[in-house]
Amino acid sequence: MNVIELINSSKTTAFSFEILPPLKGNSIERVYQTIDMLRPFDPKYINITTHRSELVFKATDNNLYRQVSERHRPGTVAIAAAIQNRYKITVVPHIICSGFTKSETEYALIDLQFLGIHDLLVLRGDKAKHEKSFNSTEDGHAHAIDLQQQINDFNAGKFLDNSSMEKQGKFSYGVAGYPEKHEEAPNLDSDIFWLKEKVKQGASYVVTQMFFDNETYFAFVERCRQEGISVPIIPGIKPITLMNQLTVLPKIFHVDIPQPLAVELGKCKTDAEAVETGVEWCTMQALDLKKRGVPSIHFYTMMATKSVKRVAEKVY
Repeated sequence: MNVIELINSSKTTAFSFEILPPLKGNSIERVYQTIDMLRPFDPKYINITTHRSELVFKATDNNLYRQVSERHRPGTVAIAAAIQNRYKITVVPHIICSGFTKSETEYALIDLQFLGIHDLLVLRGDKAKHEKSFNSTEDGHAHAIDLQQQINDFNAGKFLDNSSMEKQGKFSYGVAGYPEKHEEAPNLDSDIFWLKEKVKQGASYVVTQMFFDNETYFAFVERCRQEGISVPIIPGIKPITLMNQLTVLPKIFHVDIPQPLAVELGKCKTDAEAVETGVEWCTMQALDLKKRGVPSIHFYTMMATKSVKRVAEKVY
């Protein structure tokens, strides 16, 4: 079953989470440890992030430096296959524009198809660290909606070179939504307009950027419904685990920290105290979301797996 079928078949608010592939040189066992910790809560699917290559400087034999392209978290497709094979849980690898050519995307789709993985999350992705603004890769896509079209063409049996393929399973996919608008959108109206276009293009659900105020999420859902977006909008949340996230998360992810949470985090003297505050707030969010009938809750686990486990114990 695809993500929507899994959510619809759940008798209560479904549980899912996102993981990062291990850093280059690290073992997949770290991924397994995260899944083993959260598996008791019956995750309907697991998202696996995809990361672009970055330009770094490396020393040469003659003591000069040269710029090379390096990917710090390789292996999204392989990790997805390993998880699905080991746990028999639906996996949702991210497919992104950032840092990938159309041809590289096509071969990733072919590999996923061979592996029997047919769920995706389609994203533009972040700009490269050395760039001031997003620039598409040469012969790549500039927008997620363009990447969707390539996937739709693939689903229709067409390769980039217009050759055809034998009939195989089609991909189902979701896209991202931003309750507080995407950082590059001029306003929320524009952001929702393009989200509606992505749904028209074939997205079967939306998963949101993290937020810390549930009313912001529900207001976003209401705006989307008014514009005719009827697909499930899955809330994405994350427990705070460090004192510095009070300022780091708004800076990096362009999200607001509600004043009551900001006050409590401001009282923390250690990261251990911040963890407790984060778990308490995230639990309150999740219980409220569940009470108000959201179809599923998606948890971002980066640096927060143990906290997500504690929240899930109280919610599921």
